[in-house]
Amino acid sequence: MPKAPALLPEGLRDRLPQQAEAASRVTRALVDAMRAHGYGRVAPPLAEFRETLGGDDERASRDLLRFTDPVSQRTLALRPDITRQVGRIATSLLASAPRPLRLCYAGQVVKLRASQLRPAREMLQVGAELIGSDSVAAAREIVTVAIDALDAAGIGPVTIDFTLPDVVDLLAASLPVAASRDALRDELDAKDAGALVRIGASAYLPLLRATGPFDQAIADLRAFDSAGVLASRIDALEEIAAPIRDRVSLTLDPTERHGFAYQSWFGFQIFVPGQGDAIGRGGGYAIPVGEDHEESAVGFSLYPDPLIDDGLGAEDDAERRIFLPLGHDPALAASLRADDWQTVAALSEADDARALGCGYRLSADGPVAA
Repeated sequence: MPKAPALLPEGLRDRLPQQAEAASRVTRALVDAMRAHGYGRVAPPLAEFRETLGGDDERASRDLLRFTDPVSQRTLALRPDITRQVGRIATSLLASAPRPLRLCYAGQVVKLRASQLRPAREMLQVGAELIGSDSVAAAREIVTVAIDALDAAGIGPVTIDFTLPDVVDLLAASLPVAASRDALRDELDAKDAGALVRIGASAYLPLLRATGPFDQAIADLRAFDSAGVLASRIDALEEIAAPIRDRVSLTLDPTERHGFAYQSWFGFQIFVPGQGDAIGRGGGYAIPVGEDHEESAVGFSLYPDPLIDDGLGAEDDAERRIFLPLGHDPALAASLRADDWQTVAALSEADDARALGCGYRLSADGPVAA
């Protein structure tokens, strides 16, 4: 028997009522927590011109799901990330807005290809960006806002894993190697001690040991940094970590690069138990402005879909869902909806409250268990 054709492309899916409602609750909790810190919500379009989403990054442009706009005849792309769009808004429509500028967002993004850890190509992205500063104070705020948002959505316990994206560039002058910096970064990212020795980078081996629980890793990193090249970075990480020590677990991996393609001086990943991949990433970065200018920023993005799939945000809708029999009082039904009930009106005598997912039915005496 021939195989039935797939109803949707690989990596895309339908979200049925319970899961869609859960996603809505989680999104609202996350965004409301960000707005409570003064972050105004923006909503960029799902598709833009290819060059605005890909920029000058050839690799990023290759990873865009592209198509031709029948109106302009230009190449459009579905957004794989909202951060770049927020940067565009900040440096164009909000270029004259006072800095630091605080913006948040929530929406779907579409990847050209899925990964083994994330087989979905369409996913929910929720995040916040603080534009106009990448100072320690700004970094401390953005990490705190991320944790507050996670708490509000019921996500936890949480581990924050810090990294230093520019560590190789900082050390290159005092610890030169014959291999290219890209090769050095690759071997450090792979945690391959043997490869580091083979490319003549044995001096970088202590960086592999400065990994793990935050306090010990910071101590190991200070011991390695005898010349003080990394002192300001280490001090900054300790300042960022100080206000959140009692709220989350803290770790450090100074050479981690996965997911930090454009971060500048610091980055962080967010992990929760039971998830193989990070459910969020953030850090400092720069937004291109014109040909030769940049604007500093810090921010984070959360990807809660795997947690929603595991039940985050789910509620028993039947507990607030009431069946309205034929001939019910419309005014009473309206008052129930105003009181946060979901009303389901009968269309025939055959309709059944339980079959329609209602935990209650409306009687002459008011709501009664169905």
